[in-house]
Amino acid sequence: MRAVVQRVHAARVEVEGEIVGAIDRGLCAFVGAARADGDEDLAWVARKLVALRVFPDATGKMSRSVLDVGGAILLVSQFTLFGDVSAGNRPSFTAAQEPELARASLEALRERLATEVPVQTGRFGADMRVIVDNDGPVTLWLDSRARAGGA
Repeated sequence: MRAVVQRVHAARVEVEGEIVGAIDRGLCAFVGAARADGDEDLAWVARKLVALRVFPDATGKMSRSVLDVGGAILLVSQFTLFGDVSAGNRPSFTAAQEPELARASLEALRERLATEVPVQTGRFGADMRVIVDNDGPVTLWLDSRARAGGA
């Protein structure tokens, strides 16, 4: 499972002009699931998202998590994180999970996160407009397969 995570002042997702998910201070996480992903990958990403120490403390050092600052997470499905352009200029998405499995994976991630922090989402499979008010900017890449001692 991969995620591009941005620390935000605010973020929202619109579908056909309607706001379907919105947060104030927190993290905007664009998340994609791979064919080979299992529960361990999902659990690792969930733990990381909640625990990332990317918010500043009183001295300006990044040492506080989204939990510490009372923030929220905007979770946006993003299968294109598994786009492979190594063999040309048109991305291949063969490493991405099939849509119905990916939908279930993202929903399971949302459920895990929601036990600890407020979560909003985009709309799976929709043509979404994502508006992000970056804070910093701080942008991180998470990959459950690249984790220390990972699969």
